[in-house]
Amino acid sequence: MTDKEDIKKIETLARKALDLSRDEVLMNLRFFAPAFGRLEFASRPGTGLFATDGVHLFYDPLVVLEAYKSDEPRLSRMLLHTLLHLMFAHTFDMDAQDTELWDIACDGAVEAVIVNLNIKALALPEDDELKQRFRGLKQEAGMLSAGRLYRYFVNVDLPVRSRAAYIKSFTRDDHRYWHKQEKLEITQEQWEQLSRRIRTEIKAFSADKALAEALEEGLNSATKRKYDYAKILRRFMVSGEHRGISPDEFDYVYYSYGLKLYGNMPLIEPLEYREEKRVQDMVIAIDTSASVSGNTVKSFIRRTFEMLKTEEHFSERVNIHILQCDTEIQSDTVIEDINRLDAYLENFSLRGFGGTDFRPVFKYVEQLVDSGQLKDMKGLIYFTDGYGVYPAKKPPYEVLFAFLNDDEYRPPVPLWAMKAVLPMSS
Repeated sequence: MTDKEDIKKIETLARKALDLSRDEVLMNLRFFAPAFGRLEFASRPGTGLFATDGVHLFYDPLVVLEAYKSDEPRLSRMLLHTLLHLMFAHTFDMDAQDTELWDIACDGAVEAVIVNLNIKALALPEDDELKQRFRGLKQEAGMLSAGRLYRYFVNVDLPVRSRAAYIKSFTRDDHRYWHKQEKLEITQEQWEQLSRRIRTEIKAFSADKALAEALEEGLNSATKRKYDYAKILRRFMVSGEHRGISPDEFDYVYYSYGLKLYGNMPLIEPLEYREEKRVQDMVIAIDTSASVSGNTVKSFIRRTFEMLKTEEHFSERVNIHILQCDTEIQSDTVIEDINRLDAYLENFSLRGFGGTDFRPVFKYVEQLVDSGQLKDMKGLIYFTDGYGVYPAKKPPYEVLFAFLNDDEYRPPVPLWAMKAVLPMSS
């Protein structure tokens, strides 16, 4: 038998093993059939891969066969693990600063669900040890969702040795393609739709209450509306002319040809200005009521500044008012120079610690607009726990209420405002 025949035989056996393992998962979790139907198996010999990009499941045939020939259902476990990453939208939430911790948190969240399913056909010998570990993590982190685990790991500054132990216990697949989501045929919205459908079917038809509860937390998290914070900030930008050559409106061919033909006389001159959208006038309001901590606020401000400090977002001069407020305005710091942002964070301290009333901020911003201090006011970002009195009328600019976590008891924000739960990276 030739090498090509050997390779073909190995690939055929690996694909058959994948099909059988997928069928094993579906025998116990038939609701996932539509989700498996979205994934295209793609062989990658010699890569050592078992990974997904949201459209394909890339696999090294030898890795698949090694897992399949094990006495335990390791390949079925790998398939379910990878699929749950997609169902829980882990691959689309890559905004964490520490990507290794995010990987550990996502793997932990998925494995916690799987071991709590208590499906014998998908169980591994190490599951008893994993259950014990997850009981401890739940006591410390409160929940076993990826976002909650990530924040817990960041807050405790998880040491290298603990990271290695978690990686060894939780890892079933490779996450290298999670960072390349721009041009996928299957979008985050489509995976969220699948998650909603599966969640509905589980609730309607599952006779196993424990199974339904084990899956529901992860699916609920995936189907809640997620906002791309960077995209929201782009909505707060204003158009304006900025000095510089416009590459879309300047023809370098004619310019170069003129220089060549007439010496130093181009046939066309580059446009000196181009229109771009830049952040200019905006307000960041910080709720300094007693329920909001200083470290949390600094994390939020740091994350916002990091996004704003990108060249494409910032104008040469900015006018950002940072308000600290509880039931009244406690301070107003104006940022006019990009270089002042880091200095502001270094010297940052909270003021207030009273109750929460959102209305004084909106009234104050109205005064700033009327006085000309916010000539091009585009948006207000209000970081808060959400427990306060909202204004009755919509202002003439975009408003985002940003929350650190989900809270079913939080009063609803006005219909005219955007809202987002922002996982803090530190």
